Amino acid sequence: MAGTTAGGTNGGGAPDLSELATHSASLKRSGTAERVAVVLRDRITEGYFPPGSRLSEESISGALAVSRNTLREAFRLLSHERLLEHRLNRGVFVRILAVDDLIDIYRVRLLVECAALRALGEPPFDLTAVEAAVSTGEQAALRDDWAACSTANIRFHQALAGLADSPRTDELMRNVLAELRLAFHVMADPRRFHEPYLTRNREITDRLTKGDAAGAERMLAFYLEDSRRQLAEAYAQRLTER
Repeated sequence: MAGTTAGGTNGGGAPDLSELATHSASLKRSGTAERVAVVLRDRITEGYFPPGSRLSEESISGALAVSRNTLREAFRLLSHERLLEHRLNRGVFVRILAVDDLIDIYRVRLLVECAALRALGEPPFDLTAVEAAVSTGEQAALRDDWAACSTANIRFHQALAGLADSPRTDELMRNVLAELRLAFHVMADPRRFHEPYLTRNREITDRLTKGDAAGAERMLAFYLEDSRRQLAEAYAQRLTER
């Protein structure tokens, strides 16, 4: 029978795509919203928006030259990633992580980062991004720029996960490490927290340079546990001070 069937096909069995045209405008908006979300996620990762800060629709939409509807869609995307939260009648805020969030973040990191090193094949490994992140952190420390050092540390761990050569793993870790940056703000003395890990980042990189992936993985596992413990203790102290 001629015409479109209930299944959305024409008489020749080809799908009728005319209905999809009605979604084109929303797809354009969502595409822009995703790009806006990338920008905001990067700023959160870099520590530009600290936990608890309110994000002004007017200011941000003006700065990015996008509509408020597009910005609200970006906010929704980042809320799904647990980076933002909407507070009724108050607006959109950068999330303040709970201890349970922190524990789960480190559970994922341990699974993904260590697995990336464990799955490495025969050396030599392509450590270009890893080495660049370590060097950036070391240079930031020399300038006494601990915010930049924190960002470089995030990039170092993204690069370690990137050794898995998996776009899905990269996307997962971008989101997880953006959340982690929210936890770093609880540390009262950024230098005291980050400086020892600069040395450990270098040591892990040196192990990988020598082809010792198993040794680097062992070092990373201890590293992650030490970092998790320090942050958890800082969170506990903050709660007792309230």
